[in-house]
Amino acid sequence: MIRPPYFRRCVWLLAQSVRCNSTFDSHLPKPNIINSSLSSVEIPNVTVPRYVYENFHKFPNKVGVECAATGRKYTFEEIKTKSDKLRKAIRKVLNLQKGDVIALLLPNVPEFPICVLGSLEAGLTVTTINPTYTAVEVKYQLLDSNAKAIITLTSLNPLAQAVTKDIDSKIAIVNIKNEPTENLPVGAMNFEELVNIDIKIDEAEVDDASSTAFLLYSSGTTGLPKGVQLSHQNVVSNLCQTSHPLLKIAHDTSETDQDVVPGILPWFHVAGLNSVMLLYMRYLCKLVSLPKFTPELFLKTLLTQKPHLLLIAPPIVSFMANHNAIKKVHLQPIRSIVCGAAPLDRNDEEKLGLKSGKHLNILQAYGLTEASPFILATSAVRKKAIGFSGSVGEVLPNTMVKVVPPDNPHAPSLGPNLPGELLVKGPQVAVGYYNKPNDTNISFVNGWLRTGDLVYYDTNKMFYFQDRLKELIKVKGFQVAPAELEELIRAFPDIADAAVIGVPSQRFGEVPHAYVVVKPDRILNTEKLLQHVSSNVAEYKTLKGGITVIDSIPKNASGKILRRELKLQYQSDNR
Repeated sequence: MIRPPYFRRCVWLLAQSVRCNSTFDSHLPKPNIINSSLSSVEIPNVTVPRYVYENFHKFPNKVGVECAATGRKYTFEEIKTKSDKLRKAIRKVLNLQKGDVIALLLPNVPEFPICVLGSLEAGLTVTTINPTYTAVEVKYQLLDSNAKAIITLTSLNPLAQAVTKDIDSKIAIVNIKNEPTENLPVGAMNFEELVNIDIKIDEAEVDDASSTAFLLYSSGTTGLPKGVQLSHQNVVSNLCQTSHPLLKIAHDTSETDQDVVPGILPWFHVAGLNSVMLLYMRYLCKLVSLPKFTPELFLKTLLTQKPHLLLIAPPIVSFMANHNAIKKVHLQPIRSIVCGAAPLDRNDEEKLGLKSGKHLNILQAYGLTEASPFILATSAVRKKAIGFSGSVGEVLPNTMVKVVPPDNPHAPSLGPNLPGELLVKGPQVAVGYYNKPNDTNISFVNGWLRTGDLVYYDTNKMFYFQDRLKELIKVKGFQVAPAELEELIRAFPDIADAAVIGVPSQRFGEVPHAYVVVKPDRILNTEKLLQHVSSNVAEYKTLKGGITVIDSIPKNASGKILRRELKLQYQSDNR
């Protein structure tokens, strides 16, 4: 029987809908998958340096970065010129090739952006290392990342040399002098010479946006630190997303006006690196680098630099809200504060608002290293219109998220006001962990990044942080992996078993507290154990929360530590 044409057309369409079900589904709204309420942004397919440099020609002689401690400064023209000379020196003097890894063992110094941009122009991958790390921690990251060179301060050169001498492959060491009178150590190259010499090189800067720009170390949802592979496209995507007109808090630079932004968040950390240093340099703001946060230097910076914007962690907000030295005059020039790294205490937010005279926008944002970093951010306009408080923000443009039942990423996503784990998908999300396929498969599920954090969202699609499902402890915004401390504690001769949890601290947000089981017939000297830990880790990882001796560590059938039980015990013991 001959079917009429329209019938055959219907059968063909039905077959196509079955065969291409996933294609059609991608255009249909998914239940409880939250897309951004903000309009999408255009994301260019360019490298990080090309994106950051785009506006430098407008005001080449304005200061781009200045050190709050020493006064060293560089204009935008100097930053670009020195970065390009470093690119050439990396190829011709250091003999590094595209794809090689270079380590930056630096605090916030004005040379930091030159090191980053010059290395990226040369096609290198940059891994940043916390300068307060011990030799053990620095060596782990150098070996794991397979770094071929390291740029550090002359004052940190003994640490760099002590670490690299035990590594089989030769690692070149470049020194930045913090003071002109410092002597260059034997065997180290002079950074100042590398960024001032004229080298002829035929190769243009590397222009591959898909290549890995940064290898930033994070503990992920669990375990020891792992290198998060962030491509140029990941980073540029997040810079574009946070530049949405409703999220951008910087004013455009002109002949007479330039926003001042202190670099308080460490630039070796993803938020300080991408969301402060690179983003606000792109905006042509003046960055003021603070090598180390001290109340004295911070107060001096507020008075002398008169910053317009602050991007900080909750402990700094608490300091500003509660310290008697912070007066209204210190806060007067500041228009906006963006707080990230950990949830902001509502009392501190209210106190600081009252102290400032309520002219100040106090906003929150949420992210993680694997997302370059931001996923959620707060718009001052929408916060005022809706009137919420305590939210860590709404979904960024070009991003989708969902909330699923804890420990079940494959379950249907949850609706408003139901707590669960936050999962995210977007162009800012990393491809995975360097040389860690098993860890990558745990954290990245079917294109979704598991954050390991317990959140919920309201009917306005504003998100609220509740708890950290993953085991990480955040001290002043820095990640501390319990597994790392537990391994160290168990190595102590008197210890049979150990578990570490994060406990509340008004000053630090959280601090590590250890529960330990002492070996039979042994007497524990807690002071020696504390000293054992502090001599092997950075200061922020030390057991500031103390030590408790117990009979056994609670574990489930598979041997996983039941940290929630320990947290409940701690709460009960400290009422």
